[in-house]
Amino acid sequence: MDTTYLMAANIVVWVVLGAYVLLLALGQKKLNTRIKHLELLRNDQDS
Repeated sequence: MDTTYLMAANIVVWVVLGAYVLLLALGQKKLNTRIKHLELLRNDQDS
């Protein structure tokens, strides 16, 4: 009985951790896209 709760808690922790890592990856992707866009704008102004 006690191991059931322990296993359930372990699953919850890993799911939450996975969701957090996924959110970080999506945020990083957005930041990379924004940086590329800003670099293109800067290059256009230099020309």
